[in-house]
Amino acid sequence: MSTEQADRALHAEPPPTIAGGEGATVRLRAWRDADREPFAALNADPEVMEHFPAPLAREQSGAMVDRIVAHHAEHGYGLWALEVDGRFAGFVGLSTASFPAPFTPAVEVGWRLARWAWGRGAASTAARRVLRAAPGFGIEEVLSFTATSNARSAAVMERIGMVRDPDGDFEHPRVPEGSPLRRHVLYRWRSTGADAGDTAGRIPGGE
Repeated sequence: MSTEQADRALHAEPPPTIAGGEGATVRLRAWRDADREPFAALNADPEVMEHFPAPLAREQSGAMVDRIVAHHAEHGYGLWALEVDGRFAGFVGLSTASFPAPFTPAVEVGWRLARWAWGRGAASTAARRVLRAAPGFGIEEVLSFTATSNARSAAVMERIGMVRDPDGDFEHPRVPEGSPLRRHVLYRWRSTGADAGDTAGRIPGGE
């Protein structure tokens, strides 16, 4: 594959309110084939995948990229590739949750970052932009959830203005029974009608 092919966008670029301004430390963009290699590396990292059932093999990681691209094509939004200081760092964005649960179908905001990008506010910055832009996609409520052990992600959910729904905590049906990761906490965010403004600036603090 040529460099030009590897750097070609695989789906539409996000609007500027999601992408971030030129020169911004934290940017969201369309996925490229060139992202597959660093994405496979972070998905194989046991620390990154600590709160998931298992790290992903290279083939599984590549299939996930394909599903992300297909989701963008179907819905017009999805998980965008994240850059921190011009370097691919993972993803932040929206996805549809359709597994059996009292709150599905729903739209989820999620993120997954390489370890080197942790602790820099990147997840919070990008996720805040995504939430504020959600009404532009016709989305008025966004959920997020994680294993009860994942305090880092739960803290991001709170920093970006999501509210814990303790009555919504659930056993994730795609996590094996008996796994300590099966129990999940649920957070919610609803549009206030004033969330679609430009949020290209950095949000202080956060993951």
